[in-house]
Amino acid sequence: MKKINHHIDELFKDMPRNTETEMVKQEIIENLEEKVFYLMEQGKEEEDAINKAIVEFGDIEDLKKELGVKEPEKKSMAKLNLEFSLWGSGLIAAFFIFINLYYTPNTIWAIYPIFAILWWPLSMYFVWSRKKWSE
Repeated sequence: MKKINHHIDELFKDMPRNTETEMVKQEIIENLEEKVFYLMEQGKEEEDAINKAIVEFGDIEDLKKELGVKEPEKKSMAKLNLEFSLWGSGLIAAFFIFINLYYTPNTIWAIYPIFAILWWPLSMYFVWSRKKWSE
């Protein structure tokens, strides 16, 4: 029944280790083992009985809610995109300023592509602020 123990350990890996979860875990293992023995008495092979018991058990999302396990919050991609756009546009602007000053110091042309590049972080700011206020 190592397969059942391994499967239940995988299901409970994100849950906190305390006496309540350990008791629930042991109870589930016992119930699954009883189900396997029952299926074997009905004529199933051991491997088939184990697989059928695991499949019929399903997932433990309801049990996680009952035990008070909170799902980890996902990081907002909008904020990450905003930070990336700020750094990216800053580096591109620095590149244009360097090229402008190195090759044509008497003509200031770098301001035009810099204005175009600034739309990138501006649009990411509006996406981030819309997601922030909608939550």
